[in-house]
Amino acid sequence: MARDAGPAAPARPLRRDAELNRRRILASAREVFGLRGLEATLDDIAHHAGLGVGTVYRRFPSKEHLVEAMFAERMEEIGTLAEEALKAEDAWQAFVDFTWQAAELHSGDRGLREIMLSNKFGHDHVAEEKARMVPLITQLVERAKAAGGLRTDFAPTDIPLVHMMIGSVVEFTCAVEPGLWRRCLAMLLDGLRAEPGRATELPHPPLDEQEVDEAMSCWRR
Repeated sequence: MARDAGPAAPARPLRRDAELNRRRILASAREVFGLRGLEATLDDIAHHAGLGVGTVYRRFPSKEHLVEAMFAERMEEIGTLAEEALKAEDAWQAFVDFTWQAAELHSGDRGLREIMLSNKFGHDHVAEEKARMVPLITQLVERAKAAGGLRTDFAPTDIPLVHMMIGSVVEFTCAVEPGLWRRCLAMLLDGLRAEPGRATELPHPPLDEQEVDEAMSCWRR
């Protein structure tokens, strides 16, 4: 009669050197994805981290595994911001604050921006976090309209377009004035008011003609 083998042994924790390599890979991925977007490869990340490609593939068998590890938590953070915004009494200001917070997060991280605006990358946990955000953002929009702050013809599906516009400004001006997107978002939010109000003080000066020329020279599709 076979003896009971008992409960399975718990998974061994990573060795110290393996855990250090994992952290090194994630730090490298954050920099590479943040700068170059999600078209960057695991080979690119290994090179940036100063590790062999095999080391990266042992920790993350595919880029999708690494994307999940990197961005599920970032998307959860944005969902949490939406939940907190829904607790605010001023529905218009809650909508404005959430829009600013989300833009601040993705303006300096091209990879996060691509995760937010594309279904090409990120499945499983990333997709779950995206799905969780849909009703939250819908509530933010509907509350702001019901309170008379947000124009009534604005739809929740306009939110990705707002962030796409801001992302385009980021990419066009990043080599000249990385913070210029804040000027554009302030003007955009003023235009989304249900009723004209006092114009928001713009948080960034405009580009001059030389800076526009420089941005046009640097920009690549």
